[in-house]
Parts: sequence; structure tokens; C-alpha cells
Amino acid sequence: MPRLAPLLPLPIPVPLAMGMPAEGYPWHWSVYRWLDGEIATIERIADLHQFATTLARFLVALQRIDAAGGPRPGSHNFFRGGPLTIYDGETRQAIAALDGKIDTNAATAVWEAALAPPSRGSPVWLHGDVAAGNLLVKNGQLSAVIDFGCSGVGDPACDVTIAWTLLSGESREAFCSALPVDGATWARGRGWALWKGLITLAEYINTNSLKAGEARRVIDEVLADHTRC
Repeated sequence: MPRLAPLLPLPIPVPLAMGMPAEGYPWHWSVYRWLDGEIATIERIADLHQFATTLARFLVALQRIDAAGGPRPGSHNFFRGGPLTIYDGETRQAIAALDGKIDTNAATAVWEAALAPPSRGSPVWLHGDVAAGNLLVKNGQLSAVIDFGCSGVGDPACDVTIAWTLLSGESREAFCSALPVDGATWARGRGWALWKGLITLAEYINTNSLKAGEARRVIDEVLADHTRC
């Protein structure tokens, strides 16, 4: 984190202390310097177009940092930056479980399109979990990017899922225009968004209407989006 921070246009967490598993807490833990801001929501963002462009520029800067020696995808970061094939069985199982509740033919088509184009570019730095909960807003503007627990070096497709989980319409187009990745990467990005939406909806469809509703909204956004950015 201290190596990446000076090369990025927005603040990111600065580690102050690292802890080891002990005293009944079986995980590594850490303390970071506080960053002011609130979790990003549509209501808190003053200009969604500007927000999308600022986020895209942050990701461009992150991808341009020398990736030599960076951590590769694995179970430690839920394979973010790795091939989508790792989640193929789980995704198809969720599609089958949702038969009659979503357009399973369309979901299968989008998923298979995401699997078709493997990453051919050089590995780059990625955040791994670019979600609204990891973006801070202050005075209506994107002020910081937090939670790099899934970061690593690999395929940046997983970082474009915000295009369907938070952005839409003109803001999505602004994000696409400011983030110079190819159509195959966008297709894989749709795959990442669809995977998470499907498994979340399958898990919560009968138990948590809020989580299920948000997952269904993301699935609908992905399935309706046929634009190659």
C-alpha cells in the first residue's frame, strides 16, 4: 500500500500496524489511518458522470503502476484477477437454481460470452473489489478508495463491475470512455458482475428481500447491456 499510494490520484488506506492471530481472534488484522468520507450512494454523489470519470482515472493510474513482483490471483483474494472459469460450475448451478425466476437463457449467453475471450494482455495491478462500499464520497465527490484486501496483479476485468452495480446510462458510458480496456475485458467484467449477482440471488431469494432485490437489479442491468464499451 505505501508503494502504490504515491502513484495514485486518490487517497488509499495507509497501514499503521499489523497484528497476528491471538487471544481468540484467529485472523491477521491491521490498523489503517482514518480517511474521511461516507460510503458511495447515488444520493451522496453530486455528479455521477464526474464520479465515474474520476474512478476510471484512478483505475487507469493503478493499472499503469509497474506490476513486477505483485501478488498473483489465488484463494487469498478469491481469484480476483484470475480466469472466470474458476467460478463456472458455481455460476451454472446458480442459473439452474433460478430457472423460472430469471431469463436463464440470456444469463447463460452472457456468461458464456464472458468465458470466451481469455485475457491476452499483460498482468496489471487491480483493486479486486471496486464496489460502492469501498468508495468514499466527501462533498459529493469521490474522495478515496478503500479495502484493498482483494488486490493483486492479473486481469483487470473484475474492476469494471461497478459499471453495472452502481453506474448506469450516461455515467456508465463516461466510465467506459475513460477506461481504455478492450471489448473482451468488458465482456469478462459483465461475467464477474453476473456471477456475483446470480449466486447472491440464489442464496437470498427466499430469505432476504433487500439483498435479493439488489442482486436481481444487477442481473437485469447486465443482461440488458449489449453495448461493447
